[in-house]
Amino acid sequence: MRAGPKLATMPSTIDEANEVTLQARTAVDSRRCAVLIFLVFSFFYLMTSSGRVRTMDEYMTFFETESMVLRHSTAVPQALQLNYFYGEYDPRGEPRAPYSPGQPLFAAPWYVIGHSVLVRFPGVPASASDMVLKAAACFSSAFFSAAVVAFLFLISNALGLDLRQSFFTAAIVGLATPVFAYSSWFYSEPLTTAFMVAAAYFVFARHIGELVPIRSATIGGLLLGLAVFVRPVHAMAAAVFFAALLLRDRAKAIWPALMLGIVSAMGLAALLLYNFHLFGNALDFGYPAVAEGGKRLIGFKTPILTGLYGFLLSPGKSIFLFAPPLILAIFGIPRLWRKDRGLATVAAMTLTVYLIFFVPYTQWEGGYCVGPRYVVPTLGLLCIALAPMIGDMSKRTRVAAIALTILGAAVQIISIATSFMESQVPAGVYYNSNWTYQLSYSLWSQVRVLAHHLTNRAPARLGLGFDRWFVFLAKAGVSHTTLLGMFCVMAIGAILSAEALRRTLKQSESH
Repeated sequence: MRAGPKLATMPSTIDEANEVTLQARTAVDSRRCAVLIFLVFSFFYLMTSSGRVRTMDEYMTFFETESMVLRHSTAVPQALQLNYFYGEYDPRGEPRAPYSPGQPLFAAPWYVIGHSVLVRFPGVPASASDMVLKAAACFSSAFFSAAVVAFLFLISNALGLDLRQSFFTAAIVGLATPVFAYSSWFYSEPLTTAFMVAAAYFVFARHIGELVPIRSATIGGLLLGLAVFVRPVHAMAAAVFFAALLLRDRAKAIWPALMLGIVSAMGLAALLLYNFHLFGNALDFGYPAVAEGGKRLIGFKTPILTGLYGFLLSPGKSIFLFAPPLILAIFGIPRLWRKDRGLATVAAMTLTVYLIFFVPYTQWEGGYCVGPRYVVPTLGLLCIALAPMIGDMSKRTRVAAIALTILGAAVQIISIATSFMESQVPAGVYYNSNWTYQLSYSLWSQVRVLAHHLTNRAPARLGLGFDRWFVFLAKAGVSHTTLLGMFCVMAIGAILSAEALRRTLKQSESH
């Protein structure tokens, strides 16, 4: 009599066990795919990196990185030696860059590799050592951008997409948005984008359909705090995450939201303490009062309509021109809202808040750079809304996704093929005589530069022409054999990682 109930419940128990096993296997496959995607895109971005440091922002950050490794200081006396200093002197007379030590700290391991390994390769003359070190530091951006793609894959998979759909979504962002272009340069945007997208994964994506625990909110707060430590303006993103958590889980999110807010605020507190240590004033970030031509950079004097047109419609800075998949992502916001209100709020509101802040900003264009540099991290977050569109993809959506990806990839390739400085520095093209951004500047300027070098048989001098690390290092005297060996290692790494990813995706379909 007692055997009946046991036999009746046995199939259910077996089914539940099988379901748990399948879920565990799927989770392992997802994590394995994320690692392989990170490796594939890391090698790909390394091969396509400019490896060059050319703008004032990049130089100051590189000098800080170099000083950290070699002098255990963030002072930049080498900037004075090269007559390329931008920043302030601290009360002790030390020259300081106007940027936090956040990015230099995370780029330091790559500088160490360059200093300890790359400059010691056979075929690297002493005269080219400095350029090799700059390339090594610049390579860090390739890994940060690859991390963005990997975390977007994990978020897409958590939202219910299968592994192939998740890879497709992440690949769109990795190839057709400034995540690709900025992997090529030594700006802070790849690093802060990685922190923000990772925070979205840990806080919201890992807990679809359930309350966000304090532990996950703490991890997210730490990641956001690191982004704030790199650039204090990203405190706006932390505020959006805080509001999104409360909107998602309401009263039950009070403690997780408070923890996220407190931990993320520690990044700002650390930066303010750093400022106080250097200058005796927590609010002194080291920016000089004026820059080129006596222009005041810190201010909010740009007309609202000018900045809004610049970010949305201008041919040189439009978010839709430099990240075409955003058009599809915007349509995905309502679907993302139905899946997770926290992710939808972060995806939609972070860009909105940043636009409100940067539209009237004096230097809203971001200085010499490609596209809407200051809002690049928010574009990565908005692209989370691509996932529900890809997951429910109709034939029309598929065609749109492919077309927008091709267009976006073309824009990124044009952007990195030649140095943007080559098209922007000539007088009256990018800035007018008062150092005000020219709204008439367009991507077409870089197209013309690229066309010139493709049709001109005469080799371009160092710093001009095809803007890849192996090109300018060869011009600097590094052995072609050494450069070929480095490139082959990267290519083999990309091929092996891609093949392992293909096998993993195929095996997952048979489960």
